[in-house]
Amino acid sequence: VVGGLADWFAVTALFRRPLGLPIPHTAILPAQKARLGEALGRFVAGHVFTEDDVNAAMDRIDLPEILAGLMDDPASAETVSRSLAGAAPAVLERLEDGRAGSGLARIMPMLLGGEEVAPVVARTLRALVEGDRHQEVLSFLLARMKDGLKAKEASLRTMIEDRVREQGGRILGWAIGGSIATKVLVAVNQELDRIDPQNSELREGFTSWVRAEIDRIETDPERRRDITGAIMGVMTHDSIRNWSGDVWRRMRLMIEADMGRPDGWAASIVRDTLLRLAEQMRTDPALRERVATGVRRMILRGLPFVRERLSRFIAAVVAGWDADMLAERLELRVGKDLQFVRLNGTLVGFLAGAGLALVLRLAFGPGAG
Repeated sequence: VVGGLADWFAVTALFRRPLGLPIPHTAILPAQKARLGEALGRFVAGHVFTEDDVNAAMDRIDLPEILAGLMDDPASAETVSRSLAGAAPAVLERLEDGRAGSGLARIMPMLLGGEEVAPVVARTLRALVEGDRHQEVLSFLLARMKDGLKAKEASLRTMIEDRVREQGGRILGWAIGGSIATKVLVAVNQELDRIDPQNSELREGFTSWVRAEIDRIETDPERRRDITGAIMGVMTHDSIRNWSGDVWRRMRLMIEADMGRPDGWAASIVRDTLLRLAEQMRTDPALRERVATGVRRMILRGLPFVRERLSRFIAAVVAGWDADMLAERLELRVGKDLQFVRLNGTLVGFLAGAGLALVLRLAFGPGAG
């Protein structure tokens, strides 16, 4: 009985004051819950989230396959798309104060006005010539010239007649002005038609001129400076600045409209990108190794910070618990075991007392007990 009472007192003192009496060193868990939380936080952070434990855990899982599975999941693409759509208005709003248009106007000359732009122009022109695309450009320009002549034929005829009248007099202008205007317009149209066939001499001359110009751009520093200066002059013109602002406004409207559509261009790009990454993650051993190594290094690099934060978090959570509720919940969780502790204490006390009484009786006779 004495042993059972002692065990009952010891166990009860962990959770509350026995019989409600203000006995020192009782209700240990409620009184020390702050220290308990700190100790628990340090234990979890220092003995569970160690580098060895994290490395062992990552060795047991296939990180690239897990990431590929996430990227394969349509829900992941939808989540990323929704996140982009949600962030886009705020980003666009910050750029809407005029910095976007002016920034675009500043960036374009920087991109297109450096010394490296001339070789880029040369390579672009050479690619056009090698693919015979420059002739398509010439054909386009000729077609626009023909359309322009046809649209302005009346104005050109009047201008030529007036010019003849100014140079030759009113009578001569009246007599032959219309004829000269007709001949000039017919000659111009015939010359344009002569250029139009693909095997014309003028087209061949145009090809030779373009090739020579490419060689000059590649080898002549002065020509490079001329190209750079011409591009800078165009890009810094006021009309280009106004155009860049208009481009930004149109881009914003397009982006906002597209972001709000689940079948939009942005959503399609996100889905295709994630699917390609998932496929590469499964088929490219080198990529798998880089991803696994990179994720492992990132996790291990951030582990000290995570451990510190985790320790503080656990301590704060435990400190915020209600003391009486904490004691009650812990006692309920281990209640069955506590009953066995008390029962075992009673049995051990009984056996110890009986054994001691037996020894005394044997040593000193029946009257020793």
